[in-house]
Amino acid sequence: MNKNFSAYNTEDCIAALATPWGQSALAVIRASGKDCVNRFAPAFSKAEKLIRARGGSMVHGSITDPHSGGTLDEVLVGVFRQPQSYTGEEAFEIYCHGSLPGIRGILALLARLGFRQAQPGEFSFRAFFNGKMDLTRAEAVQEIVCARTEKAHALALRRLSGAIAEKISQARNLLVQALAGLEIRLDYPEEDVPDSAAGDGAAAPELPRAEEILKQLLATCAEGRLYQEGARVALAGKVNAGKSSLFNYIVREERSIVSENPGTTRDYIEALVPVAGIPVTFYDTAGLRDSSDSVETEGVRRSRLILEHADLVIYLIDASEEDAFQPDRKDTAATGETGGRRITVWNKIDRLPPQAADQARQEGRICVSATGGDGIPELLEEIAKELLPARSAGEEALIDSLRQKELLEQSLEALRRFSRRAGIYPLDIVAEDLREAVNALGKITGEVTTEEMLSLMFSRFCVGK
Repeated sequence: MNKNFSAYNTEDCIAALATPWGQSALAVIRASGKDCVNRFAPAFSKAEKLIRARGGSMVHGSITDPHSGGTLDEVLVGVFRQPQSYTGEEAFEIYCHGSLPGIRGILALLARLGFRQAQPGEFSFRAFFNGKMDLTRAEAVQEIVCARTEKAHALALRRLSGAIAEKISQARNLLVQALAGLEIRLDYPEEDVPDSAAGDGAAAPELPRAEEILKQLLATCAEGRLYQEGARVALAGKVNAGKSSLFNYIVREERSIVSENPGTTRDYIEALVPVAGIPVTFYDTAGLRDSSDSVETEGVRRSRLILEHADLVIYLIDASEEDAFQPDRKDTAATGETGGRRITVWNKIDRLPPQAADQARQEGRICVSATGGDGIPELLEEIAKELLPARSAGEEALIDSLRQKELLEQSLEALRRFSRRAGIYPLDIVAEDLREAVNALGKITGEVTTEEMLSLMFSRFCVGK
């Protein structure tokens, strides 16, 4: 790859704040590039010690403006030598106080010393550029930063360790073996080459195994994206069904106003709650009814939009109503106005006689008390099952990147096309199908890249990452 890659000039020394902008106890400023330690040393009170510092060591001192002589901050500097650094090149990190004026002063000083402000994802790009990580690991870095639950964080760490790259490499090696056999037949058509060397495509034993690996990876995408992106779950029902009480209990906070007066909730309220490792955004919506109140009518309209776009709707019925358990009960929202999947829940089960409540549960109904908490753990389990019907076992590699999913689909389609056409079309034509399958997998890990693809991917990263 060209060192003067259009999006990032890898010849520059770069620097950026790696921690969020804001007042804090500590902040971290990251820098990387050829001879960057020597470039920074004149501004450090213990310049010689810094220059001689071993990789992976820390040096305590002060940062001083060489021109004015003023001290900017007392800091620790971590030194990382090539290639034992995140970027694979010489790098250092400044651990300073989290004062905004101090941070700005240090960054301005670094700029005067010749450090360019790093662009989003530029540190991770250099790590990829210098062979410290492939693209699946680079994407995992951003996924770790963006993870909203412990499960999502654990899965991203698994991808960072190379779980995806390992499976992709397995499949790609199998396809390369098959392609090599086919290339032999193309190059030496007069020779007696066995069919097992992919002479007719279908005879290559590597192809079914490679296809199975790709299918298994592709099957994990829906689950992987669910853990990373989350789901929307809306609470719906008639007025006074207990939606706001259930919402408050689930989010463990008095977010929604609860009142015996019908129509209290005029607009939807949302909150994020992890459910079995899935980041779930719960929505408390207005009670579904016709109203002459223009404000309530608008609230109902907005709530219906939420219901239409929700991944799952929890429809609440007041169990204390006379016809609550009648099979011919008519509920407007239960007959089509809620979009997608729906779970019917009988709330206020604590208001029923114990025998009637037990019978309702024995009939398989989901019964809860939004005020006392009875049945809510079971409801959350049911929500997790509904959102993720095919739960994976263990901490296997899960795909959650749309880019990876599309390239897996492209590779799998090319492989299937090769299998359909092998033995019918000339070898030089079907060989292109196999090459397309191999190249698509190479794009996942970065063995095959384009500037446009890399620019698009790394531009989504944080500055300083």
